[in-house]
Amino acid sequence: MAEEIVQDDDLELADYREEEEQVLINTHTRINQELTGEVVKLEHGYVELRLETLPEMVADDIGLIHGGFVFSAADYAAMLAVNEPNVVLVASDCQFLSPVKFHDTVNIVAKVRHKEGRKRNVHVVAHVLDIKVFEGEFKTVVTDKHVLKLKLVDDEKNEESSAL
Repeated sequence: MAEEIVQDDDLELADYREEEEQVLINTHTRINQELTGEVVKLEHGYVELRLETLPEMVADDIGLIHGGFVFSAADYAAMLAVNEPNVVLVASDCQFLSPVKFHDTVNIVAKVRHKEGRKRNVHVVAHVLDIKVFEGEFKTVVTDKHVLKLKLVDDEKNEESSAL
């Protein structure tokens, strides 16, 4: 049986690379990606989304997309860049730079810029074609438990006063 000789020219760069680790979505797993953007690329600390505008997003007779949908997609991108099960948004500073209209495709990129303890700062930029339509900084916190299951200080005080 003859051995097959493989020439270096026949090998691809991919043949030398180790298989890339697939990053799974760990947060906001039940969200409707039609309304918040479909994941195109997900890496540790980085995500790319594509938001296809829908008739349900239109705000007027001319076809303007309500900015809340763009913000929602940017928020979702920030959550995915952090990608912890219990990440919550605590603040944002954002600018809407250009209008988005029906039939536009909004491409969103989010990168974790700073990580300190439980805090994560995420930079998010959105484009339609080559036009920047949105840019923002999202401040997030990773909690031990789901935000709706946290025992808040005010709750404890209310329970104590009602017990008296």
